[in-house]
Amino acid sequence: MPQDRRIPKLVTSLPGPLAAAVIERDRAVISPSYTRSYPLVAARGEGAMVQDVDGNRFLDFSAGIAVVATGHCHPKVVEAIRRQAGELIHMSGTDFYYESMVQLAEKLAALVPGGVARRVYFGNSGTEAIEAAIKLARYHTGRKQFVAFYGSFHGRTMGSLALTGSRNTQKKGFFPLMPGVHHVPYADCYRCAYGKHPDTCAVECVKAIEDPLFRTVLPPEEVAAIVVEPVQGEGGYLVPPKKFFDELRRLADRHGILLVFDEVQCGMGRTGKMFASEHFDAVADIVTLAKGIASGLPLSATIARAEIMDWKPGAHASTFGGNPVAIAASLATLELLEGELIENAARIGAHMNNRMADFPARFSMVGQVRGLGLMIGIELVKDQNTKERAPELRDKLVDMCFERGLLVLGAGPNTVRLCPPLVITREQADFAVETIAECLTILHHAS
Repeated sequence: MPQDRRIPKLVTSLPGPLAAAVIERDRAVISPSYTRSYPLVAARGEGAMVQDVDGNRFLDFSAGIAVVATGHCHPKVVEAIRRQAGELIHMSGTDFYYESMVQLAEKLAALVPGGVARRVYFGNSGTEAIEAAIKLARYHTGRKQFVAFYGSFHGRTMGSLALTGSRNTQKKGFFPLMPGVHHVPYADCYRCAYGKHPDTCAVECVKAIEDPLFRTVLPPEEVAAIVVEPVQGEGGYLVPPKKFFDELRRLADRHGILLVFDEVQCGMGRTGKMFASEHFDAVADIVTLAKGIASGLPLSATIARAEIMDWKPGAHASTFGGNPVAIAASLATLELLEGELIENAARIGAHMNNRMADFPARFSMVGQVRGLGLMIGIELVKDQNTKERAPELRDKLVDMCFERGLLVLGAGPNTVRLCPPLVITREQADFAVETIAECLTILHHAS
């Protein structure tokens, strides 16, 4: 893409006339359960840029909700899709074999940290990967209970929704959910009473699982798994201390509990490493992947230690999981990630974090800037001393960025998430930082 097309250009008011017409048609036929943050009607994408139906060009710092890791329509991914679609679109790996499924499973099993033999189950989405992990943990252990965390997001189907602990809106009207899920605090050191001492924060969070939870209401020998995001996504892009995972591993081993890492949003290079858990030297028994795994095509993977994935034929399956076209896209994605994109995510992410490190000092409504690689959160508060959340300021900031051609999304009650494609350039990163700073300056002077 020519250099001048790598930054936004708005040619109409927002939404433009064509976009407004599509939105009106959408209201008549599309489920009202969908959440739309602002009136973007996408028509095409390339790299980190998205063009709407009116010809307005935006810089995408949402990446289709952290999905298009290699950018929109990367030529190598597009070519892999086209080539595979001309050979075999579907055969169902549930009932038949094809080599590319084995090839991708071998690749993923080797990439997951731990240096142990692993097996892979393929699905279509993050929530399917979590459902598979739930069923596998129950099947292998014979136990029925789970521990999850406040602020977590694991999906919207009934099992993964039970694990989810971010917003009551997501559960309202759907009770009873899958029974047997117990939520505990995540190591959010910014809001923790021990926040200035991250290791203490981590120890206290895990201690709370042992006592009072295990001591009073939940026998640990009934717990199949602890399910945790290495970096919490919907909860506000929270980065816990390494000690948190050290303590979780010790607790799980002490009671024979499986440790499940949900890497659906934070995996696949997003944090500057293939898996976010690598930042913490943490090893899971089961890992779930989706989103960035196939650069926009529906694919997920549940990857477990080989001795844990011991269920019998027919215990779990998916007609479309591991579709040949999605697998081709995933193999191309992994090649690009390992080539240079993970390194780019680490380098550009560090550059952005450095540039925004002084935001709390410059802007009274910024409580914290945090993140790893290109998974960055900006928390908005009403008061930096009390840390009272400011969801209305967060929403205003998201809208102001859209009006300037920058696509960002919220996370948690009061955080702006920055999760661009891993192909972004330094120029695009600087545009995003400067646009956000401009918007914060306006909000700061208005307060």
